[in-house]
Amino acid sequence: MGRLTFQGGVHPNYRKEITSDRPITPLAAPAQVIIPLHQNIGAPPEPLVAVGDLVKVGQKIADTEAFVSAPVHASVSGKVVAIENRPSCIGKEVLAVVIESDGQDTPWEGLQPYPALEEMSPDDLRQALREGGLVGMGGAMFPTHVKVTPPEGKKFDLVIINGSECEGYLTCDHRIMLEWTEDVIYGTKAFMKVTGVDKAIIGVEANKPDAIELLREKLAAEEGIEVKSLEVKYPQGAEKQLIKALTGREVPSGGLPVDVGCLVQNVGTAAAFAQYLKTGMPLVERVVTVSGSSVENPGNFLVKIGTPFGYILEHCGVVGEPKKLIAGGPMMGVAQITAEVPVVKGTSGILLFDKKDVPAGDARPCVRCAKCVDVCPVQLLPLFLMDYSLKGMLHRAEEYHILDCIECGCCSYTCPSRRPLVQTIRMGKADVLARRRKRQ
Repeated sequence: MGRLTFQGGVHPNYRKEITSDRPITPLAAPAQVIIPLHQNIGAPPEPLVAVGDLVKVGQKIADTEAFVSAPVHASVSGKVVAIENRPSCIGKEVLAVVIESDGQDTPWEGLQPYPALEEMSPDDLRQALREGGLVGMGGAMFPTHVKVTPPEGKKFDLVIINGSECEGYLTCDHRIMLEWTEDVIYGTKAFMKVTGVDKAIIGVEANKPDAIELLREKLAAEEGIEVKSLEVKYPQGAEKQLIKALTGREVPSGGLPVDVGCLVQNVGTAAAFAQYLKTGMPLVERVVTVSGSSVENPGNFLVKIGTPFGYILEHCGVVGEPKKLIAGGPMMGVAQITAEVPVVKGTSGILLFDKKDVPAGDARPCVRCAKCVDVCPVQLLPLFLMDYSLKGMLHRAEEYHILDCIECGCCSYTCPSRRPLVQTIRMGKADVLARRRKRQ
């Protein structure tokens, strides 16, 4: 039987060998961290501190009563020197708390580990997810406590832990599975407890055989958690494609994983959940892969939330003629205009590419080759969606299911005319959503 997969997709230049054998290395905190308050899908939290306040590691510095949101915590101890708009790697300026580190990393006195899973209720775990500031660490940054709370009338019957890490260059999840294996498993059990299910699947792409073997070895005596090998193909880690590959279930158009009984969480989120429950320290740091042709010493680094990209690149060394800086992976990552943007909870990678590795040339007219249609994992018609978006034909774009686009970039990657398909479709989606809100 072949490995599990989905229809469509592409095989970009993965280049994971650059960092796949580089262990997670803690990076010293910078002299100053810039902590954006909006690090989640949903409402941004409001500051709880003022300029001049002294804060400690793990202390809550921003929160809101909104349900779809996540609090933010101090990643260093020191003094708040500014609360102002700063550039963010999500592509716009957002309100940020700037903390000057005292170099002590003194933990906040209120931190307490949680009881064993057996002693906690699902409501206790949901509250813990919120208090810990947990969000999807694969890049989406959706508040985790919201994701584990199904809408009325729906329920979960399966937890899926996403260890596919299908983006090129990125290996942070691979290293987490190898080095924080027990935390990944503990976090998986915690997600099973909070959702009330008795079955979980950890899906890992076949290019990580060591992680698959280690997880299976650790889970040999456990019941209810299975490790499955997935075909190496992008975007294997997209939620709907992962569900289809592992279970055969199809999330309906406009639907969510809960519509087919599935909760999908990234391995990094599972590990972070476990670490918070065990130590009481909220999400104040994460593993980031630093790679690319202009990085002298690439690797996987444990960095404080709020650490500027430039500080990390200075540590790693920059060579050649840097041309493009990307937050995330090469397919779905966001190109940056400055290295002064800070690491946020969803920053899985920092990629810096030399001038010779950045394709040049302008977009040309569509040749109707239909390659974008062949590779689309959602079975859309990207060439039409781009045209409808450009011409403002939003009703047609909506009829052609533009909102089902997962913005994976397969269409742009395969286009021989170098048309900015996914970028234009992304803007079209935003216009369609704005139009819907206006109608409502």
